[in-house]
Amino acid sequence: MDNLAMLQQKYELLRPHLDEATMRICAAADAVVLGRGGPSLVAKASGLSRTTVYAGLGDLKQPDILPIAPVRATGRIRRPGGGRKSLTEVDPDLLSDLNRLVDPITRGDPESPLRWTCKSTTKLAQELRDQGHRVSQRTVWTLLDQLGYSMQSNRKAREGTENPDRDAQFLFIANKVEQFQANGLPIISVDTKKKELIGRFKNAGREWQRKGLPEEVNVHDFADKELGKVVPYGVYDLTHNQGWVSVGINHDTAEFAVATIRRWWKRMGARFYPEATDLLITADGGGSNGSRVRLWKIEIQKLAQELNMTIHVCHFPPGTSKWNKIEHRMFCHISENWRGRPLESQAVVVNLIANTRTNKGLTIKAEIDEAFYPTGIKVPDKDMEQLALIRDEFHGEWNYMIAPKQNP
Repeated sequence: MDNLAMLQQKYELLRPHLDEATMRICAAADAVVLGRGGPSLVAKASGLSRTTVYAGLGDLKQPDILPIAPVRATGRIRRPGGGRKSLTEVDPDLLSDLNRLVDPITRGDPESPLRWTCKSTTKLAQELRDQGHRVSQRTVWTLLDQLGYSMQSNRKAREGTENPDRDAQFLFIANKVEQFQANGLPIISVDTKKKELIGRFKNAGREWQRKGLPEEVNVHDFADKELGKVVPYGVYDLTHNQGWVSVGINHDTAEFAVATIRRWWKRMGARFYPEATDLLITADGGGSNGSRVRLWKIEIQKLAQELNMTIHVCHFPPGTSKWNKIEHRMFCHISENWRGRPLESQAVVVNLIANTRTNKGLTIKAEIDEAFYPTGIKVPDKDMEQLALIRDEFHGEWNYMIAPKQNP
């Protein structure tokens, strides 16, 4: 239970036994104990105004004249109706006018005065004053809380148009993975991590530093012309909880993606699956390994030919990339490992990736890929017709396999 909930429960229990004066003093004592932000928290929990809590703080500083009065049945010292009226009693339209300014439905109205402005409490207070209300920024904050509003950031939840066969595709992939694992065959999840600036640039997250000595980074995030950016492309082995990351230095292309898979196989995969005849790849529906990318399929055909292995590919439906295993089993741990650390060089990137570990045994190997991967390569229809590609009956655009070509 948090501080607010505990205080609310406390004042509910005390309210029948305290009059206004002793309630004020009790609230002031709690505010002192809580320290910074105490008066606001206590006011919210007790139902008293901040002014009343501060008045109690003044009483505490003069212990010789603390107001002591017998507790009455009503808990009041003043006669009924005494004291200042609440603002919403004096101005009954205030809450409804404030709600109209911030409500999600009315704020879509193009005639709303704050439709195109930041809805800070200062601007809300000014707009209410323009409408004839006498209200301060602090009061607006309190009234918004009373109306059930709070400061919130955007939350990523919408995945775009949902394909009707989304769940069926998830089930298809799960069954395919189980089948491969039962037969001891390799299954990998692949994807590109976001591009990273190389240099003394701010990196998200916080890290332990000596007090007052934060890591100093560049004010602006303009790419360094000499250091440039890097493109980490990852391969995650679902069965052995191991991964490979090639850190590219130019473009994220299908050729680069398949080259990374090739490196993973030669450096790691072949050791774990020496007798494998088939390989399953799960990938996003877009990007360099997208389901519509022709060059991806051409490069997979080359890899199948080179390894003499049938390569099965299953793409996740559009807008569901977060379901790809590599995202939450490998990439998230890499981001955690280099949080708050400027990526000053390519070597730093490789070392931070390669030293990422988890208590579940994740290990990753990483290497710079200095090859140049050009963009804009066009694949003609005749090359696509020569692929040894077999599409599955269920969403063949997402599920297919490419076998080695038989020699004539």
